[in-house]
Amino acid sequence: MGAAPGQIALAWLLAQKTWIAAIPGTRRRERLEENLGVADVELTAGDLAAIDAAAGGITVVGDRYPEHMQRLIDR
Repeated sequence: MGAAPGQIALAWLLAQKTWIAAIPGTRRRERLEENLGVADVELTAGDLAAIDAAAGGITVVGDRYPEHMQRLIDR
């Protein structure tokens, strides 16, 4: 495919829902240009299925927030 990992990540995110607007951050001009190149990346249904299958095999370990911060959510 020839796309950078960041481009693949952005393309995957944008493929999830039509209303998603990715806001990638960067400090370097070359990364900004790379991010803009995601407009030329087209992921097929097979690409998306392979990414979802790979991500589904990852076990998330640990809490998202420390306990004291978790108590502040959904109050």
